[in-house]
Amino acid sequence: MLRTPTGGAGHGTATAGGRLVSIGTVLNLLRDEFPEVTISKIRFLEAEGLVEPQRTPSGYRKFSPEDVERLAQVLRMQRDHYLPLKVIREHLDAKARGEQVGIPGPQGEAASGASGHEPDLPTVPRVGRSELLAAAEVGEERLEEWESYGLISAASGGGYDAEAVNVARLVADLGRYGLEPRHLRAMKAAADREAGLVEQVVAPLRRHRNPQTRAHAEATLKELAALSVRLHAALVQTALGVRLH
Repeated sequence: MLRTPTGGAGHGTATAGGRLVSIGTVLNLLRDEFPEVTISKIRFLEAEGLVEPQRTPSGYRKFSPEDVERLAQVLRMQRDHYLPLKVIREHLDAKARGEQVGIPGPQGEAASGASGHEPDLPTVPRVGRSELLAAAEVGEERLEEWESYGLISAASGGGYDAEAVNVARLVADLGRYGLEPRHLRAMKAAADREAGLVEQVVAPLRRHRNPQTRAHAEATLKELAALSVRLHAALVQTALGVRLH
């Protein structure tokens, strides 16, 4: 669901009556659903052939409602299915040609359903190394560097979970601003300390014999983790003197 330039929400893409809009307006339209999207990300997707906005004589990008909707589809398929951009592009191009195609699976196979409609592929609990590289849009050398600094690690039993994919994307985005893995070690150390503090609070509940108490421990863990993330964000914003919303 994308909002209109005036702040209202509606299904599909609403861009002020269908007129062409600037990249800044596109960013505002997408951010309700994709708060981490940036102008550099939109430009990158354009460079990869996922969208082709028109250009003014002065060279400014102008996006149609179809362009904005296509960007939203790209971002959803990246977020929900961890698909490589090449696979996403081929899928959307096939749909644009009127072909009946299902959402590709994580290895590129098409998911199919008995109804004949395009099925909604469930979030992949674990992805392989190639899928992680595609999701973060980096090469093997960069991933190895992240792993050497402890920023990314495979789950027990192999593969990478959704949080590892999210971390990889964020580390990649920070890298585009010149922040290298060595700069992020302090963030990782702080996160480990926060996790240790939360674990101390929950540990007695987890050791309890009562299954309901142990279930409560997991719910408490999630709530404390969410509060910790919110506090961290608020402290950073306060230190920088900025407001994100």
